[in-house]
Amino acid sequence: MSRTTRTTRLAGAAALALAAALTLSACGSSGGGDSTAAKVTRQKEDTPYQGTKLAKNFEKPDLQLTDTSGQPFDLRQQTNGKATLLFFGYTSCPDVCPTTMGDIGVAMKALPAEDRQKINVVFVSTDPQRDTPKVLRTWLDSMGSDFIGLTGDLAKVKTAARSLGIMIEDPVVNGDGTVTSTHGAQVLAFLPSDDKAHVLYMSGTEEKTYEHDLPLLAKGVAA
Repeated sequence: MSRTTRTTRLAGAAALALAAALTLSACGSSGGGDSTAAKVTRQKEDTPYQGTKLAKNFEKPDLQLTDTSGQPFDLRQQTNGKATLLFFGYTSCPDVCPTTMGDIGVAMKALPAEDRQKINVVFVSTDPQRDTPKVLRTWLDSMGSDFIGLTGDLAKVKTAARSLGIMIEDPVVNGDGTVTSTHGAQVLAFLPSDDKAHVLYMSGTEEKTYEHDLPLLAKGVAA
């Protein structure tokens, strides 16, 4: 992410609007959106979760990529019936991606082993050219050795993200050789009861929020 201030401003605007389309907001500096993207809205109803209850429960994307062992991974089939946290990002991101995944990792470690086994944490690369399975595995291991990393066709990744209201742009190589991958910074939580996204976590969500909500997700508590 090259403009943290912009990320905060966009996230704050979405939260205040309570019905904003979530567009490009993390790990990049590009503006603009895609009118074909699904619209994500916040639900005002009471919920036991500290994350945002979604008014629309999104279907889990039909996405087939490669996991960190180099094997094909069908997101919908291989996470079926299990609570799943889904985040799109890239390993060379300097702040939002490692912070988000690190906070989730700390919260996961606070869970009893039995509950940890009931939650999938899935990280989908928005920079597949550089995020090889080996690179992904090394990066994810510092946060959670059981986290699932997926990489592959960027067009498929962008389509899957768009179906959830998350925007992704093609990575850009900067003049100094670094890469900027502009993408939405939302984490979506899918419940095991119907494999649909019910809860949203915006960029900047605190670790304590995940610590509160993960036990609920593990138990499949309705949002």
